[in-house]
Amino acid sequence: MKNNRQILLAKRQVGVPDSSTFTLVKTDIPIPKENEVLVRSHYLSVDPYMRGRMNNIKSYANPFQVGEPLTGDSIGEVISSRHPDFSTGEMVTGTFDWADYSIVEGSGLQKIPPGAPITSHLHVTGMTGLTAYFGLLDIGKPVPGETVVVSGAAGAVGMVVGQIAKIKGCRVVGIAGSYKKTTFLKDELGFDEVINYKNVQDIAQALQNVCPNGIDIYYDNVGGKISDAAITLLNFHGRVPLCGQISMLNSENKELGPRLFTTIIRRSILLKGFIYSDYKEHFEEGRKELAQWLNEGKIKYKENIVEGLENAPDAFLGLFRGENLGKQMVKVIE
Repeated sequence: MKNNRQILLAKRQVGVPDSSTFTLVKTDIPIPKENEVLVRSHYLSVDPYMRGRMNNIKSYANPFQVGEPLTGDSIGEVISSRHPDFSTGEMVTGTFDWADYSIVEGSGLQKIPPGAPITSHLHVTGMTGLTAYFGLLDIGKPVPGETVVVSGAAGAVGMVVGQIAKIKGCRVVGIAGSYKKTTFLKDELGFDEVINYKNVQDIAQALQNVCPNGIDIYYDNVGGKISDAAITLLNFHGRVPLCGQISMLNSENKELGPRLFTTIIRRSILLKGFIYSDYKEHFEEGRKELAQWLNEGKIKYKENIVEGLENAPDAFLGLFRGENLGKQMVKVIE
């Protein structure tokens, strides 16, 4: 009986994806084999990096295959287990198909501990929170009194970066794309200054106005013109954790920006690209500290939850329309 809905990659897309990039099919509920677990999805994480996996190019994650389900970080319930460490009814997190039901290797699952809200395991103590944590603390190495600028500051990574920087005693400037977002960053999360990049004609001048003493750390989530402007304002020994380039993920042609290497050399600036799995040996350390800050109220978060598996493609496309404030997720189960 076909009771399992799946969302497949229908085709490779040049430029901005649309609804034709995806297709929803119904299949039989799969049966786990030795050391496998059948999980029922409750929440799916929706993340910008998935756009890169829709291209057939070599990267840090294997590309999605046309005609196969998309996959991503998820939370679900164990329905049937042939792995000794998992039992029916347990809540787990791991990489699932975009589907009602998925087969997952037991080695790829983690039990969700009690305490924090369950969905926070997909952001503050999950991939995006750990990305913020290691990118800022290991590459940025913030020092009290320094100025930290965060682009994409109203996203799941950016808002945690800004709050960790505040915990570390820094002055924090956030860049986002709406009044709602910038108001939330300043009034709810305590950012010192915010810039709505859609309301300024010259982003470099806007940054200079709020960073009169320059920038010490620029946490880059967006790339493009915003990053070009921020890098030119970096102080001597400035640091740039290169996390994401969402502004260019759908570009059909390679963009050429300012040639900034002379500035980088003259000011001894560090630019380092990274992915959160670079730090997998330290995940528990990061989760523990993030959970402590969450429990102490030092880190707050915002979630944008879209109801229904069938709406997962539109939730994904909403990332590129700038619709989400905080973590974008899909609630699968009623």
